[in-house]
Amino acid sequence: MGYERENIRRMAGYTPGEQPDGDQVIKLNTNENPHPPSPKVMTTLKAIEAETLRRYPSPTAATFLAAAASYHALAPDQLVATNGGDELLRLAITTFVEPGQPIGIAAPSYSLYPVLADIHGSPVHAVELADDWSVPETFAEQMNAAGAPLTLLVNPHAPSGRLTPQREIAAIASALNGVLLVDEAYVDFADPGHDVTGLVQHHDNLLILRTLSKGYSLAGLRLGYGIGCRGLIAPMAIKTRDSYSVDAVADAVGAAAIEDQRYARQTWQSVRAERERVITALRERNFQVPDSQANFCLARLPANAARPARDIQEGLRQEGILIRHFDTDRLADCLRISIGTTEQNTRLLQRLWEWMC
Repeated sequence: MGYERENIRRMAGYTPGEQPDGDQVIKLNTNENPHPPSPKVMTTLKAIEAETLRRYPSPTAATFLAAAASYHALAPDQLVATNGGDELLRLAITTFVEPGQPIGIAAPSYSLYPVLADIHGSPVHAVELADDWSVPETFAEQMNAAGAPLTLLVNPHAPSGRLTPQREIAAIASALNGVLLVDEAYVDFADPGHDVTGLVQHHDNLLILRTLSKGYSLAGLRLGYGIGCRGLIAPMAIKTRDSYSVDAVADAVGAAAIEDQRYARQTWQSVRAERERVITALRERNFQVPDSQANFCLARLPANAARPARDIQEGLRQEGILIRHFDTDRLADCLRISIGTTEQNTRLLQRLWEWMC
């Protein structure tokens, strides 16, 4: 006999990317940073004492929050620290959406969004992106017409890597009646110059998601944060956020990571260089690959490919090379490839060419 709520019984749940055991696999399926965390992170981790673990952590992750606020030139009460970026998504839904109200998304997008909407008992109002993965000009208008109190927009877009520029984000925020959450999980890998954090000073409905999982090589730590005006941050930080959701280890290690910008930026630049090399190589083999500002690319197979994308993905998997395939109409002939090290990318390309024949 089942005891779960009816909407939970009906929903499918989130399917994460495969997480294999061992270090012999070339793992290019979950958009992790291929470089290790900052040496300062490891030094901080080793210095954590038993007494730190015995006691409850800072309720607000104060050490990390101060470091992040300094980095963004904002006040600490304009940020909230969370257990990964996913907790911020759940917080935003819990705080700003009445159960049953629609949650707006662009489609396709991060597959966790509909799952969180299902858990909350809210329908999803999805607006299809254009053929080039750009946001339609009527996006905000359609969300307002649907009555969506919260709209989720990942930027750079997943899975294409396309970047919506700052001026378009500002225009969408200005036109929306509800809250706009811009999910910037991959923004650290964008070319220098793009920054929408300053917009929170002018748009009281703009909430920005950041995470240390990607850019700072801390996916295993689970630490993220939200940026917004005080009116958006306060109810999440004070009312709906789980107690002690960021542990003492994440508080200390996260601060060390975000303070070591020199190291972080070196890894970002390395990923950008490899990203361009991989995209160029794919295009030379007639893959259709949009420009990417993330640490992955989306490669549509050539029309004359000998095998479908699903078979190629599975064949590479059997060889210990993991990439991602999404079984949806717009993505069925595409492969999403995380950018790895030079050696990993070279191996992936070599085997991919052979599977294409």
